[in-house]
Amino acid sequence: MKQILLCTDLDRTLLPNGVQPESPLARPLFKKLVAKPFVTLAYVSGRDFKLLQQAIKDYNLPPPDFMIGDVGTTIYHKPDGQWQQWREWQDIIGQDWQGTTVTELAAHLSDLKELDLQEPEKQSRFKLSYYTDPNADFASLQKKVLGHLSHCSAKVKLVASVDEVNQVGLFDVLPETASKLQAVNFLIEKTGILLDRTIYTGDSGNDLEVLTSRIKAVLVANATSEVRQQAAAEAPADSLYLARGNFMQMNGNYAAGLLEGIAHYLPELVSVIADEQ
Repeated sequence: MKQILLCTDLDRTLLPNGVQPESPLARPLFKKLVAKPFVTLAYVSGRDFKLLQQAIKDYNLPPPDFMIGDVGTTIYHKPDGQWQQWREWQDIIGQDWQGTTVTELAAHLSDLKELDLQEPEKQSRFKLSYYTDPNADFASLQKKVLGHLSHCSAKVKLVASVDEVNQVGLFDVLPETASKLQAVNFLIEKTGILLDRTIYTGDSGNDLEVLTSRIKAVLVANATSEVRQQAAAEAPADSLYLARGNFMQMNGNYAAGLLEGIAHYLPELVSVIADEQ
């Protein structure tokens, strides 16, 4: 079996911490599948390293080969058997900010009443994070932010999403070349795994760049209708699968949607997944 790079978001994608029910069989089947030697597993999240580890512990997740955190601004690997941040990735994205700090960027945006700075522990070296109204006009907000940063030397990428459970908007300012998509592309390059053997699974706005890219992507059934509509409208033909349930009598939410998508793209794995029941 050729090697597979399986990349998955955590909250409300692999983790059943949304309002929709989880299929009880889904996570155990996922755990058995990713234990196969032909699967390279990466968790991709907005969480920092500490919270990534906490999620793995709390939900009894299988240990990954890589962890992408902080909305794609950090990558962790284990070259010597111990987790460490991938410095090459930091050097790449750091060029965009030319030494500018999150504190300096925040100062430029301090008078935007639409933005509420997130807690200090949710900021990182290359991620400036805010809360905002979940019903905000994100296009208008992005225009305002770019206007405020127009005299700053840092090149930025703006990422918006909605935490449907807590009903709050999330707004991140990142280096221009940093994102979940670019971090996954970095892993594809470094692992040498073929693009057509790479699958990404997500559920929210900060997954859209990957969901609408050339990477084979899966949108779990519990995603909001807004994200489903936008992803379906923008994704290239044959590179996005919208989970809908009924695979092995599961509902398509969370890990069940992930498995359903894998079966769609790689039908040779259906028997492998089924054998693990």
